[in-house]
Amino acid sequence: MCLVWENLTVELPSMITSGSTRKLLSDLSGYAEPGHIMAIMGSSGSGKSTLLDSLAGRLSSNVKMSGKVFINAKRSSVDCRDISYVTQEDFFLGTLTVRETITYSAHLRLPRKMTKEEIDSVVDNTIMEMGLQDCADSKIGNWHLRGISTGEKKRLSISVEILTRPHIMLLDEPTTGLDSASAFFVIRALSSIAYDGKIVICSLHQPSSDVFNLLDDLLLLSGGETVYFGEAKMAVKFFAEAGFPCPTKRNPSDHFLRCINVDFDIIAEALLRYQNICAIPESSSYPVKIKTAEIRETLIEKYKCSDFSINTRRRIQETSEEPAIEPNKRINASSWKQLSTMTRRSFVNMHRDIGYYWLRMVLYVLISISIGVLFFNSGKDRETILERAKCVCFVYGFMICLSCGGLPFFIEEMKVFRRERLGGDYGGAVLVLSNFFSSFPFLLAISLLSGTIIYYMVKFHPGFPHYAFFCINLFCCLSVIETCMMIVASLVPNVLMGIGIGTGVIVFMMMASEIFRPVPDLPKFFWRYPVSYISFATWAIQGEYKNEMIGLEFDPLLPGNSKVKGEIVLQTVFGVPLSHSKWWDLTALLFLLLTHRLVLYMVLKYKDRIASKFPRPHANKTVQHLARRVSKVGERLSSSKRHHPQHPLSSQEGLRSPIP
Repeated sequence: MCLVWENLTVELPSMITSGSTRKLLSDLSGYAEPGHIMAIMGSSGSGKSTLLDSLAGRLSSNVKMSGKVFINAKRSSVDCRDISYVTQEDFFLGTLTVRETITYSAHLRLPRKMTKEEIDSVVDNTIMEMGLQDCADSKIGNWHLRGISTGEKKRLSISVEILTRPHIMLLDEPTTGLDSASAFFVIRALSSIAYDGKIVICSLHQPSSDVFNLLDDLLLLSGGETVYFGEAKMAVKFFAEAGFPCPTKRNPSDHFLRCINVDFDIIAEALLRYQNICAIPESSSYPVKIKTAEIRETLIEKYKCSDFSINTRRRIQETSEEPAIEPNKRINASSWKQLSTMTRRSFVNMHRDIGYYWLRMVLYVLISISIGVLFFNSGKDRETILERAKCVCFVYGFMICLSCGGLPFFIEEMKVFRRERLGGDYGGAVLVLSNFFSSFPFLLAISLLSGTIIYYMVKFHPGFPHYAFFCINLFCCLSVIETCMMIVASLVPNVLMGIGIGTGVIVFMMMASEIFRPVPDLPKFFWRYPVSYISFATWAIQGEYKNEMIGLEFDPLLPGNSKVKGEIVLQTVFGVPLSHSKWWDLTALLFLLLTHRLVLYMVLKYKDRIASKFPRPHANKTVQHLARRVSKVGERLSSSKRHHPQHPLSSQEGLRSPIP
């Protein structure tokens, strides 16, 4: 098996000038063979991640790709089981152990014909292969649990991907954030995978000399163009022949990046201006005799006419003439097994994370007791009519706002879902259903505990049917809000924005209910039609009003008059229509729950496609920001020198480093 890319070009349309584009990759050609580990090196923004995304078939739909990417003379496919991609981010459920994480992933990804014993054997072998025996039963860690180290988490990411034994592994900066020992361990493990007959391609930012010596092949990128492609040990010779030899006892990767990273020119110019302003003698330890941009252009032209480029073209031509072999298609577990596995995993995560439901359950109970004390033993006096209404509005209006507390945990689950969905583990429907089934016991417990405390302390309408309706109505209302918060979590980029938007949505829905004004008194445009019909608070409060008032009789407003029936109170005081029963209100609430779940599924399925139509502007480079900062500091120091000649920073002795 051989992975080949030929004349690969990726362009990003400009958001400012119509018709113009910016090249992320420019006419790249190369190949990767089994038994070799290849490193893609380059400065930030050189196109390393873009190339890996192109090879994995994960480019955004708003970019244009031309060229060929094929496996064994057959164009690669996103559904190809032979390709596995490990991204930079390590997203896992922190309450699970290492073994549990790998086991659940195996049940989701391995073929349905494998038995449980065979899957357990694959999991054990994977743990042994990646050296995770010592932490196999340790939890990954989250906000309240101390977990495994960063290096172990990176090896866990690789373990999850090698479960299916892919022939091609793509890794985006697997050593980022690791110390030298952990980085060496990770690359050593990848080398073992490669020597087992696999293709391993990883992007590395600036590896140490020990890590560099483990590499077989090297691809140097700068500005989306190929500077060098060939054996890693021959790169030093290539740079020496081009006139830029690597100094003795210097890390080759440091030398390569120093020669091709044009950001050094920006820093050098800023430092030169700074030195001139502050009268600092030029440092001899940092000589710059030729600009990095000129070195880069020289190396690119040198490579195009070198034997390395000729051999690459010849090898690509030989591969294209070989008979095409159909890559293996991805065969995952059955949908039913995926659903059951996801439900178990989600339930375990909810059960172990005290902040997911347990803490909220305690808060619900405390607030329920507080409500019971405030409205304790409401009687049937005419004054209690408004008391009962206030209690219902408080329960279904403000107490349910505690559901916003689950938003941070929903966002963490969404991060894991995005990673697993890109890997083809399962779809959005499995997540929507499994989340409902796993959260069902917790929401039911909250509804029963809160409902029982409030119902019997306040002395609501007696009778088991009224009690059951109150609890079921509260459960449906909580389920709708939980689903609404999951929709928000799938749309927002961070927790702070999610809490703000989630709270706003809940308040917005409450404004169209009887909490503030009777529904008939609402403005017909927008608020009554259609907001009041899609508001969960409207249906929940109307149903509970009917459940509470119908059949009750209150003391007369004037002595001697007949008692006031609850039906009259509903129509005259609260404006609740009696054209349909409370069970229709509950049915409408169930319909809203189903609708919200469908909306969640649609958001999970089509969000990325829609978001790709609106590309985000690229952030400015950090080094350019640093250069501007150095220039501004130099200007301020120059001004200070003119006004204060004896300022300590105006002398050479006061400056120990050219960078403040």
